[in-house]
Amino acid sequence: MESLRTFQQIEVKLVGAVAQPYETAVASARTCYSGKGVVYPADVSKDEKSIALRDRIASSTLEAGHLTTRQHAHFVFSLSGVSRQFIWSFLHSHPFYNSEQVSQRYVRVKRGSFLMPPLPEPAAKVFGDTVDSQTAAYEKLIDLLRKPLSADFFERFKARSKQPEKWMGAVDKRAFEVARYVLGVGTTAYLYHTVSALTLLRYKKLCALFETPEEQKIVVDLMLQRVREIDPLFDKELQDPIPLEETLEYQLVSQFKKASPNFIDDFDKKLEGRVSKLVSYSHDAETTLAEATRIALGQTRADLSDSQALDLLLDPKENPTLADTLNVGVLDRLSQLLHHVHFTFYKKLSHTADSQDQRHRMVMASRPLLHFHYSGKPDYITPFGITQSEEAAAIYTKSMENSFSAVNRLLEMGVSEQYAFYLLPNAFSIRMVSTGDLQAYQHKWKLRACYNAQEEIFRATLDEVAQVRALFPKLGEHLRAPCYLRLRAGVKPYCSEGDRFCGLPVWKYDISQYARKSL
Repeated sequence: MESLRTFQQIEVKLVGAVAQPYETAVASARTCYSGKGVVYPADVSKDEKSIALRDRIASSTLEAGHLTTRQHAHFVFSLSGVSRQFIWSFLHSHPFYNSEQVSQRYVRVKRGSFLMPPLPEPAAKVFGDTVDSQTAAYEKLIDLLRKPLSADFFERFKARSKQPEKWMGAVDKRAFEVARYVLGVGTTAYLYHTVSALTLLRYKKLCALFETPEEQKIVVDLMLQRVREIDPLFDKELQDPIPLEETLEYQLVSQFKKASPNFIDDFDKKLEGRVSKLVSYSHDAETTLAEATRIALGQTRADLSDSQALDLLLDPKENPTLADTLNVGVLDRLSQLLHHVHFTFYKKLSHTADSQDQRHRMVMASRPLLHFHYSGKPDYITPFGITQSEEAAAIYTKSMENSFSAVNRLLEMGVSEQYAFYLLPNAFSIRMVSTGDLQAYQHKWKLRACYNAQEEIFRATLDEVAQVRALFPKLGEHLRAPCYLRLRAGVKPYCSEGDRFCGLPVWKYDISQYARKSL
């Protein structure tokens, strides 16, 4: 058994922070009612009278829910040795953060990069042996996939075949992307994670909840320790965590025990063979957007037809902000009209794909409690690269069976779900409902329609755009990859990916023609 990372080896460092977060919150609150100008942090603690007022204001605004003052201070943490499961279920399960983590698509996972929960023997041996087995399958798949993936790569980039050694790194990254599906969600990661003081307060209050409560408590406590080192006053803001037994989730687990035995089949039938199925949308979306445009511009239908209004908003030739890499449309008042139209999808992705998909934080999804979605049977996604090789498929299937069997054995031994579920493979199916407005989706769809996008999210994007176009042709006319939008907006080069260029003139394709032979 490889030497694995323990909870005690998790590292949290404070890389950057706004000074005096507690006093900054109070100073900003006092400024709202100041007739003498801006109140500064130093002013709120200048003497005993000011300190007494400071603490009263902090306590009363927190109790009353006046929370925006806690968003001025931000903390930049570096985290090492935390699990992918923790990142997915806790750090990235809300929109109020920024994060940059090591990628399993582009960085090879080293042996031993796995979080080992505190388990007694023989459960610890089952856990460790399974991690070793997952890692071995991962490494076998990388070696096995190099040949077919390199053949495809050099067929697409014929000029690069003259110097294959220079480009094998790009081929390996494609192999990493496929092989990672067999790794457990307890695989460790390191990352930068930035949150406001308000989000950190919420972390403290919610750290006892599903899915990884023990890891959450450890990481949040370490975050707070680092913040106390720069501002001991921050402790005044902290509230006790909500006990797990008092949460709605706990009550539902106690009431329903497990999901209905028919749930998985029922949900998958609703998808009708798609990755993502449109189930709800704004009524008369095109008319709604056109009318909103006319109102914003002070025009009547006689002055500006629906077609003309939608072109102004949705054609990059008319609205070049749609092609801008900074996504400046979020600040542009006309582009903000896209917020008025919403779409809701049923979606099924692997755990590892959803970990990327959830980074589109303005497209919100109701991700499940795994307790209700784990049936004990192998339930996983198989990526495209695996399906193209019988040998790879055999390794993959065996690894999946071993991983689910190990989770079941641990649960039978009395190991808690939070620990046993670390062994769930990255391929584990996540079923959810996802909702967003057209501005959020337009940004997401243009990025994920790129041929370099993660395979599952790429295919979900094609599903989603096709269904929107079928209902609202004018809305969907320009929903394509970034290179098409840049072409339409007159921005060169059309592909902004540099060495990551996919090798195909995708800007010439209609999205109905998008098809990828490989990753």
